[in-house]
This record gives sequence, C-alpha cells and structure tokens, in this order.
Amino acid sequence: MELLTAFLQSSSSVSLLGTLVVLLLLYIISNSRCKSQEDRKDPPGPKRLPLLGNLLQLDLQRPYNTLLKKYGSVFTVYLGAKKVVVLAGYKTVKEALVNHAEEFGERDVLQIIKDINHDHGITWSNGDCWKEMRRFALTNLRDFGMGKKAIEDKIIEESHYLIEVFKKFKGEAFDTSQPINYAVSNIICSMVYGSRFEYDDPEFTSMVDRVDRYFQLLGTTSVQLYNVFPWIGKWFANNKEEFQKLAEAIKKQNSELFSRLKETLNPQMCRGFVDAFLVQKQNLESSGITNSHFHDANLMTTVLNLFIAGTETTATTLRWGLLLMAKYPKIQGNKPQEELNRVTGSRQVQVVFRKNLPFTDAVIHETQRLANIVPMALPRKMSQDITFQGCFIKKGTTVYPLLTSVLYDETVWERPHSFYPAHFLNKDGKFVKRDAFMPFSAGL
Repeated sequence: MELLTAFLQSSSSVSLLGTLVVLLLLYIISNSRCKSQEDRKDPPGPKRLPLLGNLLQLDLQRPYNTLLKKYGSVFTVYLGAKKVVVLAGYKTVKEALVNHAEEFGERDVLQIIKDINHDHGITWSNGDCWKEMRRFALTNLRDFGMGKKAIEDKIIEESHYLIEVFKKFKGEAFDTSQPINYAVSNIICSMVYGSRFEYDDPEFTSMVDRVDRYFQLLGTTSVQLYNVFPWIGKWFANNKEEFQKLAEAIKKQNSELFSRLKETLNPQMCRGFVDAFLVQKQNLESSGITNSHFHDANLMTTVLNLFIAGTETTATTLRWGLLLMAKYPKIQGNKPQEELNRVTGSRQVQVVFRKNLPFTDAVIHETQRLANIVPMALPRKMSQDITFQGCFIKKGTTVYPLLTSVLYDETVWERPHSFYPAHFLNKDGKFVKRDAFMPFSAGL
C-alpha cells in the first residue's frame, strides 16, 4: 500500500512537472511568435473597407502624396482584396529595383494581359521564358542597329519623311499624334521586319492606329476595374471586349507579315528580328529540340511588346518635346537652337555631336523628366520574402514602384514641378546625368 501511495505521488509529481514544462514551452513559443510578428511588421497603410479596400480613399490626381507623408516611402494599400505595397521616392525605388533587383524582379501580370498573352513575350512574363526572350531580343536588336550608327541612319531617314508631312500643313495647326506614331513605328519596323512602310499604306496605318487604341483602352476605368475585380468583368465588358478584339486583329496582321517573311527567309541574311527568331526556331527544331521558348506564340507576343512599348513611349515623349518648346519659346530660341547652329552649322545633327551640345541634351532629359509618361513602373511581384527598410514583404506580394515620386522627388530636384533644364547641368554648363533620372524604370 505504501508502495502504491509512493507511486501515485511520483506520478502526480511527474504530471505536474510535465504540465509546467508544456506551459513553459507554450509561453516561449507564443512570446517568440509575438516577437517575430513585431520584427516582421507589414508596411503601414490606411484601414481598408470590405471588398473595396482603399479604392475610395485614393487621390486619383496624386494618389501617393498624402499616403507618403503619413506612412513613409513604403506603405500598403488594398485595391479591392488585392494587397499592394507601394514604393515612393528616389532612394526607396532605387534600393528596391537596383540593390534588390532579384527579390523585386518578377512581374505581376494584369488580368487582361494574362487573358491574351498567356505568359509569353518579354514585358509580362517571368522565369526562364522572360530571361531567354529578353537575352535574345537585346542581342539581336543590337545586331539590327539598336544603339549603333545603323539605327541612327534609319532615324535620320525617317525624320526627313516626317518633316515632309509637317511641311504639308504650311504652318497651320494640326494634330501631330498620327504622323509621329507612324514615324516611330517605322523605326521599330526597320529593326523587327527589316523594312519601313509608307505613311499611306493601309495595312501599316491600321496596325499602328490599333496599337494606339490598344494602349488607350489599357488605361480606361472599365479595364482597370476588370483587372481589380475580374469576376465583375461581364458587367463592364465593353472596353474589355474591344481590347481583346483589337489584340486579335493586331495578331492577325502580324501573322500575315510573318508568313510573307517566312516565304522569303534566308538564314544567311536576316533582315530583322523576326528573321533571326525564325532561324533560331528552325535550328532548334533541326537539332530535335521541340520544347524550347522559340515558338510562334512567343514570337507574336514579343513583337507586340516591342511595338506597343516602343511606339507609345517614344511618340509621347516627342509630342511632349514639341509642347514644351512651344510653351517656352525663349528656351528653344535662345539656347538649344543657338547651340545647334554653332556646333552643327548646316550639317545633319548626329549623336557624335552630343558631347558638344550640353544644353540641348539637358532639354531632352528635362522633357522626359517633367513629362513623366510612365508614372509607375511595371507592377512587380516579390520572388522571395524580404525585410525591406524595416518592413516585412512576403513572397508573392504585388509591389508598385512609383516613378512619378522619383522624377518629382523634392529632396533630389531643385524645381521638381517646373521645366528647368539646369537640373542636368553643372556650374560650368556641362551636361550631368542624374541618378534619379528614371523615366521608364531601373534594374531588371
């Protein structure tokens, strides 16, 4: 009996000790979790509404200004149910896109783009496809003149055609959008297809006009609503349907061009990017490789990426240049024109003269800065967890880098909201490239 009593007492002691150990472990785990959550705090942001998130709280003119002042340069907003981390200001955007390029490197594809691109091409793809297409495009576009004397000659030739169109208006007011779009598209055509088109070619003009309309629709309210709330797309389908029909029409036109190029393809003499892609595809298939990224869908999407991104950004920048020169005639007449006359005389303006045209160079850069034609870099998606500027951002989170906040950063630019070419000149009047000059993005 005494043995039994001793055993029971011993068992009670063991149970009590075990309970104490379990409670202690639970306390330690709970405490460590709380500490971990404190260490891994999310970027701050305004409280959200059910379903709508913060959509009703955003200032549509300058949505980042108020939030930047209140929450700092890294903050969270919800677009509907979608969590978005916003990066604002030069230092923050540069640190993310340049110093942490791998972590912030993936693209977050818009729903309407996902519907038509299916993760092909360069602009809206990720992983091996993006790497291979980007590498191939950069290499081959350089071969066909990008950044070289060859493309300069094509630009000069195209500028003469454009000037002739301008002269037809004999000094009367006219909309420059269409002829500038045609000129810029022809430069891209010369690299992609190996030839230019006449401005009255109906096949060419319809394709360029469709690309322009495609880009306009991408910014409409109904398309943006569809991207945020895909499930309500059927109730706001007008612009979405037009967008998709335009994409199909553009693809059909390009498919016909591809077919004509295939018929006259000479692997020993590639005329442009399409030829180079087709030759690479043939070489891989001849080697028995049939599952590469070099297939018709990737060719189509990559070519569309080059046209849509290249035409719209360049043409819009040129129109802003014309607008600013008209608005500030003293700047145009006093410095750039005087400088051009002194340096080039009656000769054709060429890149080789650039180092002797500091004020003209500054005017071009200041036009790009103030025009701010790409207010936000492509939406990013975190490729891995990261603690960034004291905030924890989880893998898969959507990130919006605001380029507007970089180009108008008051801590960097002396007169951020004014046209001030001196931003790019030193005290001796020499051109200076500014690190905060990010008109299109940075990093990968």
